[in-house]
Amino acid sequence: MSTFHAVIWMDHSEAHTVMFDREHVQAQRIKSRSHHKHQGKGDDSHAFFADIAGALTGTHEVLLCGPGLAHNQFREWCSHHQAAVAETIVDSVVADHPSDAQLVALARQFFKKFDNMAADPSLA
Repeated sequence: MSTFHAVIWMDHSEAHTVMFDREHVQAQRIKSRSHHKHQGKGDDSHAFFADIAGALTGTHEVLLCGPGLAHNQFREWCSHHQAAVAETIVDSVVADHPSDAQLVALARQFFKKFDNMAADPSLA
C-alpha cells in the first residue's frame, strides 16, 4: 500500500509500523530475530532495522517513536544503510506503549503541525 505518512513505535524487540493517509490505515508488527536483548550478546539489529526499512516502501514522511534509544539507533542506521529511508524520517519522539489507534492519533496530530510549519506562508 502506498501511503503518504508512516509512524513507527519501536523498542529493541519489536516495531509497530502504521502507514496511513486520509482514508486508509495499515498496521504491521515486525519482531526482532535476536533473543539476547541487553545481555551483552550478539546484536542482530541490522536484520531488524532492514525489515523495518523495507516496510516503509512508498511512504513520504516517517515519524519514529518509542520508549528508549531504538528509534534513534534506527535513524542512525538508516543514514548509513538506507539513505532513501533516512530522508523520509522527519522526527523522533519519546512515547511509552500506545495502542495502534493512539499511535495514529499521535502521528496525525504531529503531521498536521509539521505540514503547517513546512507550508509556504506566501501560498496561504
